[in-house]
Amino acid sequence: MSDADPADPAQSPPAYDALPGAPGECPSAWSVFGAGDRLGLINLQTPARIAAAAQLVRSGRMFSLNAPIDAIDPPMYERGAPRLELVVEAGGVAIDDHLDNFYPQGSSQWDSLAHFADRRGRFFGGAGVDDVRAGRAATIEAWAQRGIAGRGVLLDIDALLGSAGTGFDPASTRPITVVELEAARERAGIRWQPGDVMLLHTGYLEWYLRQGADVRAGIASAQPCAIGLAHGEEMVRYLWDAHVSAVASDNPAVEAWPPGDGEFDCLHRCLIGRLGLALGELLALGELARACRATGRFEVFFTAAPLNIPGGVGSTANALAFL
Repeated sequence: MSDADPADPAQSPPAYDALPGAPGECPSAWSVFGAGDRLGLINLQTPARIAAAAQLVRSGRMFSLNAPIDAIDPPMYERGAPRLELVVEAGGVAIDDHLDNFYPQGSSQWDSLAHFADRRGRFFGGAGVDDVRAGRAATIEAWAQRGIAGRGVLLDIDALLGSAGTGFDPASTRPITVVELEAARERAGIRWQPGDVMLLHTGYLEWYLRQGADVRAGIASAQPCAIGLAHGEEMVRYLWDAHVSAVASDNPAVEAWPPGDGEFDCLHRCLIGRLGLALGELLALGELARACRATGRFEVFFTAAPLNIPGGVGSTANALAFL
Protein backbone atom coordinates (compact mmCIF):
# COMPACT_ATOMS: atom_id res chain seq x y z
CA MET A 1 0.00 0.00 0.00
CA SER A 2 1.18 3.55 -0.72
CA ASP A 3 1.69 6.25 1.88
CA ALA A 4 -1.48 7.93 0.57
CA ASP A 5 -3.73 4.89 0.99
CA PRO A 6 -6.32 5.67 3.72
CA ALA A 7 -7.00 1.94 4.08
CA ASP A 8 -3.44 1.36 5.25
CA PRO A 9 -3.51 1.09 9.06
CA ALA A 10 -0.07 2.67 9.18
CA GLN A 11 -1.69 5.78 7.70
CA SER A 12 -5.04 5.69 9.49
CA PRO A 13 -4.81 3.53 12.63
CA PRO A 14 -8.12 2.48 14.16
CA ALA A 15 -9.36 4.16 17.33
CA TYR A 16 -8.91 2.36 20.63
CA ASP A 17 -12.63 1.68 20.94
CA ALA A 18 -12.62 0.03 17.48
CA LEU A 19 -10.08 -2.61 18.48
CA PRO A 20 -11.37 -6.14 19.15
CA GLY A 21 -11.69 -7.29 22.72
CA ALA A 22 -14.11 -8.46 25.36
CA PRO A 23 -15.64 -5.99 27.85
CA GLY A 24 -13.37 -5.34 30.81
CA GLU A 25 -10.18 -6.53 29.08
CA CYS A 26 -7.52 -4.64 27.20
CA PRO A 27 -8.33 -4.83 23.48
CA SER A 28 -5.93 -6.46 21.05
CA ALA A 29 -3.96 -4.92 18.20
CA TRP A 30 -2.49 -8.24 17.07
CA SER A 31 -4.28 -8.12 13.71
CA VAL A 32 -4.03 -4.39 12.97
CA PHE A 33 -0.95 -4.67 10.74
CA GLY A 34 -1.64 -8.14 9.42
CA ALA A 35 -1.00 -11.72 10.43
CA GLY A 36 2.49 -12.44 11.67
CA ASP A 37 3.29 -8.78 12.41
CA ARG A 38 6.49 -8.44 14.43
CA LEU A 39 6.84 -4.64 14.53
CA GLY A 40 3.71 -3.50 16.35
CA LEU A 41 3.29 0.26 16.43
CA ILE A 42 6.76 0.81 14.96
CA ASN A 43 4.83 0.23 11.71
CA LEU A 44 3.60 3.80 12.12
CA GLN A 45 7.11 5.09 11.40
CA THR A 46 6.56 5.30 7.64
CA PRO A 47 9.18 6.65 5.20
CA ALA A 48 7.20 9.88 4.75
CA ARG A 49 6.99 10.46 8.50
CA ILE A 50 10.69 9.73 8.99
CA ALA A 51 11.59 12.15 6.20
CA ALA A 52 9.38 14.84 7.75
CA ALA A 53 10.94 14.26 11.18
CA ALA A 54 14.42 14.67 9.72
CA GLN A 55 13.45 18.25 8.77
CA LEU A 56 13.27 19.08 12.48
CA VAL A 57 17.08 19.15 12.63
CA ARG A 58 17.98 22.86 12.67
CA SER A 59 21.06 23.36 14.82
CA GLY A 60 22.64 19.96 14.17
CA ARG A 61 23.07 19.43 17.92
CA MET A 62 23.15 15.72 18.73
CA PHE A 63 22.30 14.15 22.08
CA SER A 64 23.19 10.64 23.15
CA LEU A 65 20.35 9.25 25.25
CA ASN A 66 22.38 6.30 26.54
CA ALA A 67 23.56 5.92 30.11
CA PRO A 68 26.66 3.75 30.67
CA ILE A 69 25.83 0.04 30.75
CA ASP A 70 26.91 -0.08 34.40
CA ALA A 71 25.06 3.08 35.49
CA ILE A 72 22.48 1.14 37.51
CA ASP A 73 24.64 -0.07 40.37
CA PRO A 74 23.67 -2.34 42.01
CA PRO A 75 21.45 -3.66 39.21
CA MET A 76 17.67 -3.64 39.57
CA TYR A 77 15.24 -6.51 39.03
CA GLU A 78 17.79 -9.17 40.05
CA ARG A 79 19.87 -8.57 36.94
CA GLY A 80 23.63 -8.93 37.09
CA ALA A 81 26.37 -6.35 36.79
CA PRO A 82 28.34 -6.38 33.52
CA ARG A 83 32.04 -7.19 33.71
CA LEU A 84 34.46 -5.94 31.06
CA GLU A 85 37.66 -7.83 30.34
CA LEU A 86 40.22 -6.40 27.93
CA VAL A 87 41.83 -9.17 25.91
CA VAL A 88 45.31 -8.01 24.92
CA GLU A 89 46.64 -9.80 21.86
CA ALA A 90 50.27 -10.40 20.92
CA GLY A 91 51.69 -8.28 23.69
CA GLY A 92 49.74 -5.18 22.73
CA VAL A 93 49.28 -5.40 18.98
CA ALA A 94 45.51 -5.25 19.44
CA ILE A 95 42.92 -5.32 22.20
CA ASP A 96 39.48 -6.93 22.16
CA ASP A 97 36.55 -6.59 24.57
CA HIS A 98 35.00 -9.46 26.45
CA LEU A 99 31.72 -8.62 28.21
CA ASP A 100 30.55 -11.10 30.81
CA ASN A 101 27.26 -11.18 32.72
CA PHE A 102 25.86 -8.56 30.34
CA TYR A 103 22.13 -7.86 30.60
CA PRO A 104 21.10 -5.71 27.60
CA GLN A 105 18.14 -4.40 29.63
CA GLY A 106 20.25 -3.42 32.63
CA SER A 107 20.58 0.27 31.75
CA SER A 108 19.16 2.45 28.93
CA GLN A 109 17.17 -0.14 26.98
CA TRP A 110 14.27 -1.30 24.84
CA ASP A 111 11.70 -3.95 25.71
CA SER A 112 10.82 -6.00 22.64
CA LEU A 113 7.29 -7.27 22.05
CA ALA A 114 8.44 -10.67 23.31
CA HIS A 115 9.49 -9.29 26.69
CA PHE A 116 6.21 -9.19 28.58
CA ALA A 117 3.20 -11.48 28.20
CA ASP A 118 -0.39 -10.29 27.99
CA ARG A 119 -1.34 -13.48 29.82
CA ARG A 120 1.06 -15.90 31.45
CA GLY A 121 2.87 -17.72 28.65
CA ARG A 122 1.19 -15.75 25.83
CA PHE A 123 3.05 -12.90 24.15
CA PHE A 124 2.24 -10.37 21.41
CA GLY A 125 0.52 -12.04 18.49
CA GLY A 126 -0.31 -15.10 20.58
CA ALA A 127 3.26 -16.42 20.67
CA GLY A 128 4.15 -18.87 23.43
CA VAL A 129 7.41 -19.31 25.31
CA ASP A 130 8.50 -22.00 22.84
CA ASP A 131 7.82 -19.60 19.95
CA VAL A 132 10.01 -16.99 21.59
CA ARG A 133 12.79 -19.51 22.12
CA ALA A 134 12.51 -20.73 18.52
CA GLY A 135 12.61 -17.25 17.00
CA ARG A 136 8.98 -17.30 15.86
CA ALA A 137 7.92 -14.31 17.98
CA ALA A 138 8.34 -10.52 17.82
CA THR A 139 11.85 -10.53 19.26
CA ILE A 140 14.28 -7.62 19.17
CA GLU A 141 15.88 -8.34 15.80
CA ALA A 142 12.64 -7.30 14.06
CA TRP A 143 13.24 -3.70 15.16
CA ALA A 144 17.01 -4.01 14.77
CA GLN A 145 16.76 -5.05 11.14
CA ARG A 146 14.42 -2.15 10.41
CA GLY A 147 15.67 0.60 12.72
CA ILE A 148 13.65 3.06 14.78
CA ALA A 149 13.31 6.69 13.67
CA GLY A 150 10.80 9.52 13.69
CA ARG A 151 9.65 12.59 15.54
CA GLY A 152 10.50 12.52 19.22
CA VAL A 153 8.36 14.69 21.52
CA LEU A 154 9.83 15.48 24.93
CA LEU A 155 7.24 15.73 27.70
CA ASP A 156 9.01 17.48 30.56
CA ILE A 157 7.21 15.98 33.54
CA ASP A 158 10.16 16.88 35.77
CA ALA A 159 9.64 20.59 35.08
CA LEU A 160 5.86 20.29 35.34
CA LEU A 161 6.03 18.71 38.80
CA GLY A 162 8.81 20.88 40.18
CA SER A 163 11.96 18.72 39.88
CA ALA A 164 12.73 15.20 41.06
CA GLY A 165 13.79 15.08 44.69
CA THR A 166 12.32 18.48 45.54
CA GLY A 167 8.96 18.85 43.83
CA PHE A 168 8.20 15.15 44.16
CA ASP A 169 9.76 11.88 45.28
CA PRO A 170 10.85 9.97 42.17
CA ALA A 171 11.38 6.79 44.18
CA SER A 172 7.70 6.55 45.09
CA THR A 173 4.95 4.94 43.08
CA ARG A 174 3.87 8.39 41.92
CA PRO A 175 1.40 8.12 39.01
CA ILE A 176 1.64 10.55 36.10
CA THR A 177 -1.94 11.12 34.99
CA VAL A 178 -3.39 11.71 31.54
CA VAL A 179 -4.20 15.26 32.66
CA GLU A 180 -0.51 15.81 33.47
CA LEU A 181 0.61 14.33 30.15
CA GLU A 182 -1.76 16.72 28.40
CA ALA A 183 -0.42 19.65 30.43
CA ALA A 184 3.15 18.73 29.44
CA ARG A 185 2.09 18.34 25.81
CA GLU A 186 0.46 21.77 25.82
CA ARG A 187 3.61 23.26 27.36
CA ALA A 188 5.57 21.67 24.54
CA GLY A 189 3.22 23.28 22.02
CA ILE A 190 2.69 20.15 19.93
CA ARG A 191 -0.10 17.92 18.73
CA TRP A 192 0.39 14.19 18.49
CA GLN A 193 1.11 12.78 15.05
CA PRO A 194 1.01 9.06 14.18
CA GLY A 195 4.40 7.43 14.72
CA ASP A 196 5.68 9.91 17.32
CA VAL A 197 8.06 8.71 20.03
CA MET A 198 7.01 10.06 23.42
CA LEU A 199 10.14 10.95 25.40
CA LEU A 200 9.01 10.98 29.01
CA HIS A 201 11.40 13.05 31.14
CA THR A 202 10.66 12.47 34.82
CA GLY A 203 14.09 13.33 36.23
CA TYR A 204 14.37 9.86 37.78
CA LEU A 205 17.67 8.77 36.22
CA GLU A 206 19.61 11.93 37.08
CA TRP A 207 18.16 11.81 40.60
CA TYR A 208 19.25 8.16 40.91
CA LEU A 209 22.79 8.93 39.74
CA ARG A 210 23.12 11.56 42.47
CA GLN A 211 22.29 9.09 45.23
CA GLY A 212 24.83 7.44 47.49
CA ALA A 213 25.65 3.75 47.55
CA ASP A 214 23.29 3.08 50.47
CA VAL A 215 20.25 4.52 48.69
CA ARG A 216 21.05 2.65 45.49
CA ALA A 217 21.53 -0.59 47.40
CA GLY A 218 18.15 -0.13 49.03
CA ILE A 219 16.51 0.38 45.63
CA ALA A 220 18.15 -2.74 44.22
CA SER A 221 17.34 -4.94 47.22
CA ALA A 222 13.59 -4.45 47.00
CA GLN A 223 10.91 -4.17 44.35
CA PRO A 224 11.91 -0.75 42.97
CA CYS A 225 9.33 1.97 43.46
CA ALA A 226 9.34 4.73 40.87
CA ILE A 227 7.31 7.50 39.33
CA GLY A 228 5.72 6.58 36.02
CA LEU A 229 2.58 6.52 33.94
CA ALA A 230 -0.63 5.98 35.88
CA HIS A 231 -2.31 2.61 35.60
CA GLY A 232 -5.80 2.22 34.22
CA GLU A 233 -7.67 2.04 30.94
CA GLU A 234 -7.75 5.83 30.60
CA MET A 235 -3.96 5.81 30.14
CA VAL A 236 -4.01 2.84 27.76
CA ARG A 237 -6.70 4.50 25.63
CA TYR A 238 -4.81 7.82 25.63
CA LEU A 239 -1.55 6.29 24.41
CA TRP A 240 -3.25 4.27 21.67
CA ASP A 241 -5.39 7.16 20.42
CA ALA A 242 -2.32 9.43 20.38
CA HIS A 243 -0.94 6.83 17.92
CA VAL A 244 2.57 7.06 19.34
CA SER A 245 4.90 4.31 18.15
CA ALA A 246 6.95 4.19 21.34
CA VAL A 247 7.23 5.62 24.82
CA ALA A 248 10.81 6.05 26.01
CA SER A 249 11.35 7.24 29.57
CA ASP A 250 14.15 7.95 32.02
CA ASN A 251 12.60 5.82 34.76
CA PRO A 252 12.90 2.06 35.39
CA ALA A 253 9.60 0.85 33.90
CA VAL A 254 7.82 3.69 32.01
CA GLU A 255 4.77 3.01 34.21
CA ALA A 256 4.50 3.72 37.92
CA TRP A 257 6.15 0.80 39.66
CA PRO A 258 5.32 -1.64 41.10
CA PRO A 259 2.18 -2.50 39.11
CA GLY A 260 -1.01 -4.07 40.38
CA ASP A 261 -2.85 -7.27 39.48
CA GLY A 262 -5.90 -5.86 37.70
CA GLU A 263 -6.42 -5.96 33.95
CA PHE A 264 -5.24 -2.38 33.48
CA ASP A 265 -2.95 -2.20 36.52
CA CYS A 266 0.12 -3.44 34.62
CA LEU A 267 0.82 -1.28 31.57
CA HIS A 268 3.55 -3.64 30.37
CA ARG A 269 0.94 -6.33 29.92
CA CYS A 270 -1.44 -4.03 28.03
CA LEU A 271 1.01 -1.91 26.04
CA ILE A 272 3.53 -4.58 25.05
CA GLY A 273 1.51 -7.78 25.16
CA ARG A 274 -1.74 -6.49 23.66
CA LEU A 275 -1.11 -3.25 21.76
CA GLY A 276 2.44 -3.73 20.45
CA LEU A 277 3.83 -0.45 21.80
CA ALA A 278 7.61 -0.14 22.02
CA LEU A 279 8.81 0.78 25.53
CA GLY A 280 12.22 2.25 26.29
CA GLU A 281 13.46 2.64 29.86
CA LEU A 282 16.20 4.51 31.72
CA LEU A 283 17.11 6.70 28.75
CA ALA A 284 19.39 9.62 29.61
CA LEU A 285 17.03 12.50 28.82
CA GLY A 286 18.34 15.19 31.17
CA GLU A 287 20.69 17.03 28.83
CA LEU A 288 18.13 16.96 26.03
CA ALA A 289 15.43 18.29 28.37
CA ARG A 290 17.60 21.24 29.36
CA ALA A 291 18.29 22.02 25.71
CA CYS A 292 14.57 21.85 24.93
CA ARG A 293 13.82 24.25 27.77
CA ALA A 294 16.50 26.67 26.56
CA THR A 295 15.32 26.66 22.95
CA GLY A 296 11.59 26.30 23.56
CA ARG A 297 11.57 23.41 21.08
CA PHE A 298 10.37 20.06 22.37
CA GLU A 299 10.26 18.08 19.12
CA VAL A 300 13.40 16.37 17.83
CA PHE A 301 14.53 13.88 15.23
CA PHE A 302 14.87 10.62 17.14
CA THR A 303 16.73 7.50 16.07
CA ALA A 304 17.60 4.19 17.70
CA ALA A 305 19.41 1.08 16.52
CA PRO A 306 18.62 -1.86 18.80
CA LEU A 307 21.18 -4.65 18.91
CA ASN A 308 20.55 -7.31 16.28
CA ILE A 309 20.30 -10.24 18.67
CA PRO A 310 18.37 -13.06 16.97
CA GLY A 311 15.75 -14.24 19.43
CA GLY A 312 16.62 -11.58 22.01
CA VAL A 313 13.89 -9.95 24.06
CA GLY A 314 15.61 -6.63 24.77
CA SER A 315 18.47 -4.36 23.77
CA THR A 316 20.55 -1.45 24.86
CA ALA A 317 18.82 1.74 23.68
CA ASN A 318 21.44 3.03 21.22
CA ALA A 319 19.28 6.15 20.92
CA LEU A 320 20.08 9.64 19.62
CA ALA A 321 18.13 12.88 19.42
CA PHE A 322 18.88 15.76 17.04
CA LEU A 323 17.78 19.38 17.49
